[in-house]
Amino acid sequence: MKTKKIVIVGAGPGGLASAVLLAAAGVKVKVIERLPVLGGRTSCIESQGFRFDLGPTFFLYPRVLEEIFRAAGTDLSSEVPMVRLDPQYRIQFGAGGHLDCTSDILGMERQIAALCPSDAPGFCRFLAENRAKLLKMQPCLETPFEGWRDVINARMLKLLPMMRPHQSVDTYLKRFFKDDRVRLAFCFQSKYLGMSPFRCPSLFSILSFLEYEYGVWHPLGGCSAVTAALARVARRLGVEICLNTPVEEILFQGRRATGVRTADGIHQADAVVVNADFARAMERLVPDSLRTRWSNRRLAKKKYSCSTFMMYLGVDGSFDRPHHTIHIAKDYESNLKDIEDRHVLSEDPSFYVQNACVSDPSLAPRGQSALYVLAPVTHQHANVDWSRERTRFRQLMFRQLEKAGYTDVERRIRFERIITPADWDTRYEIHRGATFSLAHSLDQMLHLRPHNRFEDLDGMYLVGGGTHPGSGLPVIFESARISSRLLLQDLGMDPPAGRRRPDGFEDEGEARAARPGLLSTIASLLGSKPKPSA
Repeated sequence: MKTKKIVIVGAGPGGLASAVLLAAAGVKVKVIERLPVLGGRTSCIESQGFRFDLGPTFFLYPRVLEEIFRAAGTDLSSEVPMVRLDPQYRIQFGAGGHLDCTSDILGMERQIAALCPSDAPGFCRFLAENRAKLLKMQPCLETPFEGWRDVINARMLKLLPMMRPHQSVDTYLKRFFKDDRVRLAFCFQSKYLGMSPFRCPSLFSILSFLEYEYGVWHPLGGCSAVTAALARVARRLGVEICLNTPVEEILFQGRRATGVRTADGIHQADAVVVNADFARAMERLVPDSLRTRWSNRRLAKKKYSCSTFMMYLGVDGSFDRPHHTIHIAKDYESNLKDIEDRHVLSEDPSFYVQNACVSDPSLAPRGQSALYVLAPVTHQHANVDWSRERTRFRQLMFRQLEKAGYTDVERRIRFERIITPADWDTRYEIHRGATFSLAHSLDQMLHLRPHNRFEDLDGMYLVGGGTHPGSGLPVIFESARISSRLLLQDLGMDPPAGRRRPDGFEDEGEARAARPGLLSTIASLLGSKPKPSA
């Protein structure tokens, strides 16, 4: 049989994971990346001995990635050493108080009791209910959603009472916690997907459960070490990776994708996998006349996630602060409305700081620290001109940092880089600078999100945060598994078989027959899109 050829547009985590899975199945794979570096938003910034993750810094639920590496004949622990963080992070409240969140149940209960004594017993009840929720939903959430038939069926309808689609996460958490601050500690995770906890459906209570049940991890060298390892494994499998090579258009015969064109010529393929930002890729690479459901006119009407204002700071000295700190604005609801509804910049924004050198000294020269600062902000909007606001907002963020115990930072800076939503838009080709892609709203969830097997065209498959299951590294890796499986199925090929598992099973299917599987459940739950609260 003639070897099948696949071209992957983009060397982000989804594209690289797809390359590994397809190559392990015997497909000839070529990855074409616009930037001169690997990883997309999961790449790194390196300068003067400092190293920063460009985008994701939280690494959750490594099992998805473990199974991808196993399918390639290797294992995650040898490719990417990781440490489990304790505390997972500090969450501090502008309204007063903080929690050093930990999977130590007694320790967590003591901290919750310090904020609200009556809330402490709710922690174990929350864990127990969400553990059961995760297990019960597993059978329904392991397949792609390609139409109404995948949504409206007897099994899904039976699960509706448990899913509580009429409730937001915040409303759901009132069953366990009365204190507003405690509830925020268990629902701020909705921001991982660019969502408000006051609009995010109760299903997403699974997000914080995952952290306590399975841990928050730091890959040594940062999350960019994960994509570097995927690229290394892909190359061992024979994948060709072309960097600094923008794709100029995707080629079609009729409605079937047949390859791509770059400045150095035409790259023919039996199928094309798109790992670029979905909306931007459609507008730039695919003729509007070929798209029906996802035409430019319809893309313009879609909802897009928030963006982020980023500061990467190499500074003198060290900080006796946790690895991760999340600061919640005193008026968090108003801060979210500024981002999602009013599209203006808050004067008291919430923010996040990674002080990774406390866990990984390799990220900065001796005696110095690499600080990563992120503030969620509106995506590109006429209300905010970043050419005017960049300097002012930078100064505001230095004042905000003092609230988290990071004092006298500006004077100690030895390296600095700032990325605004305008930079995400123009430099990184992210539509409207919306760093979490299409918003996870009721009308953009499940089968209403762009399909893994792209519904508008033949021979085209999607991976990444713009398709099912959604944003976040675990689910992006799961999107690669779903899309790769569909592509191989369409080529009449089998997915790669993993090596013997540490638990003694031959593969995940055999293991699932003996015990409830969690992997695809988690990925699908993370990517099941939000529903507004009642």
